[in-house]
Amino acid sequence: MAFQIRHKEILEIARTTGRVLVDELALQFDVTHQTIRRDLTDLCDQGLLKRVHGGAILESGVANLGYEARRGIAADEKDQIGRLCAQAIPDNASLFINIGTTTEAVARALVNHRNILVITNNINVANTLSVNGHCEIIVAGGMLRRADGGLIGEATADFIRQFKVDIAVIGASAIDEDGTLLDFDYREVSVARAIVDNSRSTFVVADSTKFNRSAPVRIAGLDEIDAIFTDSIDSRRLRDACAHNDVDMYTLGGESPKHPRATNTAAD
Repeated sequence: MAFQIRHKEILEIARTTGRVLVDELALQFDVTHQTIRRDLTDLCDQGLLKRVHGGAILESGVANLGYEARRGIAADEKDQIGRLCAQAIPDNASLFINIGTTTEAVARALVNHRNILVITNNINVANTLSVNGHCEIIVAGGMLRRADGGLIGEATADFIRQFKVDIAVIGASAIDEDGTLLDFDYREVSVARAIVDNSRSTFVVADSTKFNRSAPVRIAGLDEIDAIFTDSIDSRRLRDACAHNDVDMYTLGGESPKHPRATNTAAD
């Protein structure tokens, strides 16, 4: 049947890009928006997709999406989130930047910052910032995960523990409604934990699709976070949890950050 073929093709698109949008699918398959919404509902009922605003994402609670798929999800939003976070990072600061496509967007937004030190376990971040002659870069050692250029494992965590920096910029694969940051790979999480533990301030960067996902490994709670940078936070429960834990929330189109909590910088 036509709808079965369409379902299969929708799933293939979702596996490639990580996300499907109602408007784009309706145009591609030359059907109504109502038909596509019905298709997505059917696929969600089968546990294959999960609805988000404007479309759906792959249902995933045990295994993460591939790097290329993750990079394609909310790409424009990630670039804007990266610029928003970079506004909160002053010159003359020391930073950790960990693995993630949104943290890589932050790195792209830091290419004109001056006199910053960046310690990273993300080869993509190091390559991006190598064009900034005013940025000193230290790449953590450890096991290379070829899929995304991340360095992970206890050797990487031990390397990170040698430092104490002003600001950590971290991503997460999922953020629970209570604000718990989650990920899929415990080896990556051990490094993220070391980063949080050895930073004076911790900034989380994540697009809003992360609020609709789950993952099995805990990174940190909101009591360890200073600010979240995202495109939007629709969950009232998450907003209340951030407020309760005194976490600054910065969203696209909202108030611009002015170096929140980032007071103990190298310039002091």
